[in-house]
Amino acid sequence: MDFLYREATIEDLGLLTETRIKVLRAANGLDDSMDMPEVRKHTYAYYKKALADGSHVAYLVFDGDTVIGTGGVSFFRVMPTYHNQTGYKAYIMNMYTDQRYRRKGIASKVLGLLVKASLAKGIPAISLEATDMGRFLYKKFGFLKMDNEMELPNCR
Repeated sequence: MDFLYREATIEDLGLLTETRIKVLRAANGLDDSMDMPEVRKHTYAYYKKALADGSHVAYLVFDGDTVIGTGGVSFFRVMPTYHNQTGYKAYIMNMYTDQRYRRKGIASKVLGLLVKASLAKGIPAISLEATDMGRFLYKKFGFLKMDNEMELPNCR
């Protein structure tokens, strides 16, 4: 099957936003009745800024006119460390393939494009959060489980 893999542009804001909502529904086991107006509003604003300033790259995968897959990578900087002397990092997120198209190499190709985009920026550290479904792909690609990170959830 021939699919079109395309880097998203500012013209894709609506499509990216709706795709993000679809990803969140799938990742959190939410049905279509769950509306997320605040998430939708902030996602649109995020993409609008981040695509314009180059701090995010997203890919969309099409079968004809239908989006069947997506993935994105955010670029940011933290304080330099011994292992990352520039402090630049990339965080891969929003990986999703429509269930009817899984096991066709789509996610693997999108992941490769996102890693390539990160390396083209000279970023030495790429991380992601893996669901059970994606863990095999990420391990196969060479990602390693991290033992040193911690998170303080729901700190409002």
